[in-house]
Amino acid sequence: MNSTQSATPVDASPLRPFRHRAFAVIWTASVISNVGSWMQNAAGGWLMTTLDRDPLMVAMVQAATSLPMFVFALPAGALADIISRRRLLLTMEIVWTVLAFGLTLLVASGRVTPASLLALIAVCAIATAMCAPAWQAMVPQLVTRDDLPQAVAMNSVGINISRAIGPALAGVVIAGWGIAAPFGLNAASNLVVIAALLWWREPAPPANALPVETFGSAMRAGIRYARYNGLLRATLVRAIGFFLFGSAYWALLPLVAREQVAGGAALYGLLLGAIGAGAVAGAFALPRLKARLGANRVVAAGTAGTAAAMVLYGVAHSAWVVLAASALAGASWIAVLATINVSAQIALPAWVRGRGLAVYAAVMFGAMSVASMLWGEVAALVGLPGAHFAAAACALATIPLLHRWKLLGRTEVDLTPSMDWPSPVLAQDVDNDRGPVLVTIDYRIAREQRDAFVTTMAALAAERRRDGAYSWGLFEDTADPTRCVETFLVDSWLEHLRQHQRVTRADRALQQRIRELEIAPARVTHMIAVGAPAGRQRNRRR
Repeated sequence: MNSTQSATPVDASPLRPFRHRAFAVIWTASVISNVGSWMQNAAGGWLMTTLDRDPLMVAMVQAATSLPMFVFALPAGALADIISRRRLLLTMEIVWTVLAFGLTLLVASGRVTPASLLALIAVCAIATAMCAPAWQAMVPQLVTRDDLPQAVAMNSVGINISRAIGPALAGVVIAGWGIAAPFGLNAASNLVVIAALLWWREPAPPANALPVETFGSAMRAGIRYARYNGLLRATLVRAIGFFLFGSAYWALLPLVAREQVAGGAALYGLLLGAIGAGAVAGAFALPRLKARLGANRVVAAGTAGTAAAMVLYGVAHSAWVVLAASALAGASWIAVLATINVSAQIALPAWVRGRGLAVYAAVMFGAMSVASMLWGEVAALVGLPGAHFAAAACALATIPLLHRWKLLGRTEVDLTPSMDWPSPVLAQDVDNDRGPVLVTIDYRIAREQRDAFVTTMAALAAERRRDGAYSWGLFEDTADPTRCVETFLVDSWLEHLRQHQRVTRADRALQQRIRELEIAPARVTHMIAVGAPAGRQRNRRR
């Protein structure tokens, strides 16, 4: 799968996605709901500092929010690809609202403990995790392909507008109405999202004569696709490198506000608000920045900015310094987050988008969960300044170390289905669950083209595995130097039929290069194992 670098047009307005009414309505509802979520996040972190000031316990609030995204992202992504995303989101948003009201009652009653606070935050985060892949995978259903990068960036803007408003509002609400009020307002704000989803009508899925994938099969296909998609793997590596070190200040911010600067809940809210305000400003500058620097240099610059912000956090003992650090951290965060998110979105075809984004979310939030616990423990051992300095140094080290893992900047790869792989010729009907299926393709290649053919076939091998093959090989005929045979195995006949539908236009271009090397048309043969159903064959493999 090759890509041709395409820069973001300088005149591309970040507001273009709002031409689409569905995007505008759902984006607005999400911002309102996220204001409530950030109020709860700020209140939860602050409440923990009143229950237990141990840095590890305070950092565990962030871990309780992030860890469920790591654990539940892939199952949620599989569901997002095999059932209606609107129905999944409605169900989980209703569940989440009920849980949020329950957390409000517990805090209001004064019976909350550090353990129960972490537990309920984690349960709410599980519901959020079940929604996250569907929310991200839904974006291409709301806008056109050309507007996708701006739509992804504007989603990040929405989150950061909420981050700018929610925490600051939480400080005011806590001061006026008590610590339970932000939790209650958060639950109420989610009703707006439910209303927007009830209004939206999901586009009809493409006509497909094949049965819907089962949950287990969808999970396996998602993991396999992520494993063999080099573009997505590069995005995941860059995500790990940034979030493992660049998210350290999130976990430690409540302690910076309370102990290092000796502020209160209002200051903590202002710091989170400054992060959000910086992110909003950064998002509006991002199209021009990406046009000038490209995706990879933007991430390097954002990583350096994050490291500089953490140094400022480490040396800060006044409100003005930590506010400046927060604004810089927010602008740097949005530059990296939006760029990596766009790269993940456009590395995935529609059939596996939910699962691919779930893998990305699992990696991102898994790294943030590890970072929360790691940097909380480091802060307990060496103090808040030392933890920030160490995280900054590690973040800077990732810039040269991860340079070879390249990100996608725009829709450089055409992953729409090509639908040009002809259906297999059958002498008799074949049951869908029969398998495994052995596919052989007999090629005739001139001797002088052999090296080019082998190199191109290595790229084709990754495509076969991404789309369903669990074993692949290329063999040469010892009696005929112009003959090579490609073989691959697929679990079942139904899975092979799905392979035909998963071939993209980018894959077709790769196969066209192979055809240009042939001296005679290739011959394809399909064979099915005799005497054992697919399930027993799979068990035997495992």
